[in-house]
Amino acid sequence: MFTVSYQDNNRIRELPTELVASLADFKGHWVHMINPDDKEVEFVEFKTGVPADVLKAALDEDEKPRIEKEDEYLMVLVDIPVMEDDEETGNINYTTLPMSIILAGKAIITVCLKDSAVTRDFLLGRVKDVTLDKPTRFTFRLLFSVATKYLTYLRQIDKSSQKIQNELHEKMRNEEMLELLDIQNSLVYFSNSLRSNINIIDKLIKSNSYLPKYEEDQDLIEDVSIESLQALDTCNTFRDILAATMEAYSSVINNNMNNVMKVLTFVTVVISVPTLIFSMFGMNLDGIPGNAGWASHSPWVFGVVSGASILISLVAGIFVWRKKM
Repeated sequence: MFTVSYQDNNRIRELPTELVASLADFKGHWVHMINPDDKEVEFVEFKTGVPADVLKAALDEDEKPRIEKEDEYLMVLVDIPVMEDDEETGNINYTTLPMSIILAGKAIITVCLKDSAVTRDFLLGRVKDVTLDKPTRFTFRLLFSVATKYLTYLRQIDKSSQKIQNELHEKMRNEEMLELLDIQNSLVYFSNSLRSNINIIDKLIKSNSYLPKYEEDQDLIEDVSIESLQALDTCNTFRDILAATMEAYSSVINNNMNNVMKVLTFVTVVISVPTLIFSMFGMNLDGIPGNAGWASHSPWVFGVVSGASILISLVAGIFVWRKKM
């Protein structure tokens, strides 16, 4: 699907579907495409002149952030954070997806595989000072929203991590450990994507061959760089803390397992002595004390054998305990 929006004073408004086909071109409009089909791609290609393969670039989940510039268009492809609900577990998963910002003349095109809060905020009017007639400002405003959304999701991830750790303090279960592992994977995705985005932003800032810079946009451009670096630093900090936490919990689990094995070994050593003695007296053979003669009919034999077994078990237990084995 795709939507076409236009500037109405200080707000972005969506153009009715029935009026989209009547436009001669998309100059002065913002075309937002979400997992478009081939017909929609062909339609936008016809209206803007942007090749279909460029429009489809962001539909590949493995596409890396990059800048592509031709005479007809400029494509800035970055990774954006995405929050999804897992229907099976009921948990919230955080990942990243590529999104392309394509400037074709005075038309602005954004393409992404899934709907995201980044562009949704623009369409719902939650982002201020957005102008479609200034592509440079719109691009950096969108990049700034991407960076701030990373920070928002990182704060949510940190809260979720703290909640899971509190549950682990009370009782260690596999479910909580797996949730921490998912969070750790999300932080890895965020870190790699932010690092790639920062490289793209640096290229846009340092080179005038991609986007023209204006004095009134200088503060916004600096904010984009600062916010992205802050998001990367925050992500790396959370990732290091979580890695250390996971390692600590792993050590605790191993220590608990060692203690359990220690107790089981102690019990096994102690009860093996009476087991051995009673096994010998259970054999149907002559020559074993208590198996033949008067002793076999004596009421004291069972008590003597049991007492000897208990005594030897106590001695073995004290020996193992004194040796701290």
